[in-house]
Amino acid sequence: MADQFNYDNFFSAGSQNSAPGSVRHAKYDFAVAYPDPESLPLEDLIESVRSGFEREGRDLAYYSTAAGDPELRRLVAEKLARQRNMKVSADDVVLTSGSGEAVGIVIQALTDPGDVALTEEFVYLGTLNQMRRYGADVVGIRCDDDGIIPEDLDSVITEQTAKGKKVKYLYTIPMFQNPLGWTMTLERRKQVLEVTGKHGIPVFEDDCYADLRFEGEDVTSFHSLDDTGRVIYVGSFSKIIAPGMRMGYLVAPKEVIGRAWSFKSGGAVSQFTALTIAEYMKGGIDRHIEEQNRALAAKRDAMVAALGENFGSSVTWTVPQGGLYVWVKFPEGTDLAAVQEEVFDEGVSYYNGSQFSPSGEGSNFVRLCFGHPSVTTIHEGIAELARILDRKKVFPG
Repeated sequence: MADQFNYDNFFSAGSQNSAPGSVRHAKYDFAVAYPDPESLPLEDLIESVRSGFEREGRDLAYYSTAAGDPELRRLVAEKLARQRNMKVSADDVVLTSGSGEAVGIVIQALTDPGDVALTEEFVYLGTLNQMRRYGADVVGIRCDDDGIIPEDLDSVITEQTAKGKKVKYLYTIPMFQNPLGWTMTLERRKQVLEVTGKHGIPVFEDDCYADLRFEGEDVTSFHSLDDTGRVIYVGSFSKIIAPGMRMGYLVAPKEVIGRAWSFKSGGAVSQFTALTIAEYMKGGIDRHIEEQNRALAAKRDAMVAALGENFGSSVTWTVPQGGLYVWVKFPEGTDLAAVQEEVFDEGVSYYNGSQFSPSGEGSNFVRLCFGHPSVTTIHEGIAELARILDRKKVFPG
């Protein structure tokens, strides 16, 4: 048998070993923000495919325009105007393969190695990993229940600039923040815009959870509060239809889109998917979101109740008004990172806080997702988590 060819001397310096592998699922999966399979609007989507293809199906013989299906972009612009108070047109919207692609190409367009990217003190690990991949020095800003603390934001920018660092942007998830769960108040958003404006820094608003509100009053977008073009906006259909649809969108000044688009590969998004979503937006999507949010509220309540029943006053947690996550704080000295794999092997999955931290701190926190499991499964899984952690004696003292 011939010797196998060795590629070691041929890989680029920037390549990383991240070969695709199978996705692992624990019996009680509180780690990844999957929707409940039973909640997927499959019949409505099938009908949307049928009606859309009867009207425009033969257009699949052509590649779509680079920005994506014009009809879906128009519907997105109307949705943003109606629900997020944004004054945009279809020409201001480009479609991407999920919001993750939109976030990734903007990060590449704005980031040189060593540049500072600001985020909340805990931030979605997918974005955090992308920032690190492209060489950003990610710095977290302290938060309270109202969102980013403006004074801390101001002092961090001043401190980083004094060090000779270039602060490129503030990335924020202001609605049902992942993983912290809070929604940034209107007053706090105005203060954050004032601070970043003083320093001449863009705000990168990831609003992918905006539709998942099941109680409380809505808060307008950062984008709607700015008239200078300093806010870059990302949204997604993954949380309101299905992650497998892989459809998101980017709203930004044309010069930002032009630079970001230079990092996009593979051309326009799937016209098949865009046509299906556009047709669905004309029909039952609002009803579906209402039904989904009622189910999510019940699941959040189940998780909060289960935490109280099984952990009592030994831990504290957030009670979000929407979204998919409960953020749980264990006593100082508890190391949930150290036992995460062992707990997974025993049937319960979660992400520990250090995975969301730019500084690597927070191993005494966990993010628990309540979107996928049933109410019954949530109660069973939280009880099992408590039993496993007690058996492993992870609590200090």
